Amino acid sequence: MVDFLESTKMAVKTLTANRLRSALTMLGIIIGNASVITMVGVGEGARQYASGQFESLGPNVLFIIPGSQDSQERTLERPKTLTLEDAEAIDTQVPTVSAVAPQLQTQQAIVAGNRSNSSTIIGVTPDFMVVRSFEVANGRFISKEDVERGTRVVALGPELAENLFPNQNPIGKTLRIKNISFEVIGVMVAKGAFLGNNQDDVAYAPLTTLSNQITGNNSPYGTEVTFISVNARDEQSMTAAQFQIVNLLRLRHKIADEDDFTVRNQKDALQLIGNVTGALTVMLAAIAGISLLVGGIGIMNIMLVSVRERTQEIGLRKAIGASEQDILLQFMIEATILAALGGLAGTAIGIGGVALVSAVTPLEAGISTSAILLAVGVSGGIGLFFGVVPARQAAKLDPIVALRSA
Repeated sequence: MVDFLESTKMAVKTLTANRLRSALTMLGIIIGNASVITMVGVGEGARQYASGQFESLGPNVLFIIPGSQDSQERTLERPKTLTLEDAEAIDTQVPTVSAVAPQLQTQQAIVAGNRSNSSTIIGVTPDFMVVRSFEVANGRFISKEDVERGTRVVALGPELAENLFPNQNPIGKTLRIKNISFEVIGVMVAKGAFLGNNQDDVAYAPLTTLSNQITGNNSPYGTEVTFISVNARDEQSMTAAQFQIVNLLRLRHKIADEDDFTVRNQKDALQLIGNVTGALTVMLAAIAGISLLVGGIGIMNIMLVSVRERTQEIGLRKAIGASEQDILLQFMIEATILAALGGLAGTAIGIGGVALVSAVTPLEAGISTSAILLAVGVSGGIGLFFGVVPARQAAKLDPIVALRSA
């Protein structure tokens, strides 16, 4: 009868007698477990971060992008098929829509006195505040009259305001864009980054002013816009709003076959982000998991060396009555202990890595219980799998030959 407890005691005694070798044997498993847990945590944190960015817009946002999905993939140049007039038509003719925010974006040097800053300038309408959930910290935002008259006014993100007017109140001050003077009328509340774009280093101008006086109207269909954000009246109206917008734009653009625009809702964007970050997480975890395989091979190699070193011990044990099952069990237990301890140590390091990522980056990296269980389970399984060959080799040794070779 195989004595499991006795075999375990002997396995522990053998491993503690060779602490350095045991620690080095576990190193591959430790690195593998730590890498898998950290990578899965970082991937989950990236998914939550991206999802949070979109959810901050509100639950009822639709995005209208120029060009069909195929045309966007075929060319790097942005199509010029959406106009301010399209946005106005959506606002007045789509009953399931509560607010429409067309945007025109450009990158320009902004000069204030002897200071200059290359920043994004966004041409907007008043509804931008509603759709994008922005707030003004000081002064006011772009008004309907500003858009209608094409006035030369700007509202600044807080970071841009500080860069151009350090330790000053910028309201009423003047800055220049392409040698055209603009008056600062407001400073926005800090918003942070959105999908990697710093929203606090931005200037907001009336869309018509930006189009007519800065970028030039390059669209043959009207006043060009980069894209249009739309607020549906409620979450239940999302599908109807998307359907109505598509039909309206098809009529306006006289489309018979392929659309020259794309309408995406927030759920589509979140699903796309989830698919991308999920695939990235699996890929990173798979790459990290190679370390577990390497660690398993390391366990097998060390155990094979151990069999050769302990030939006399094995022969002596078999000579006094130890069965093949006893020898097999002891070596299997040794391999499993190495893998399990390596898995636990790797798990602790991985959890620490996830906590460190959360502390020093904006990613809210999460500790995945399933990743921990998987990594520890796999590492234990690897110990059993790669321990079979040396354990069987030890169990099959002939006691007489073993004692003679010793």
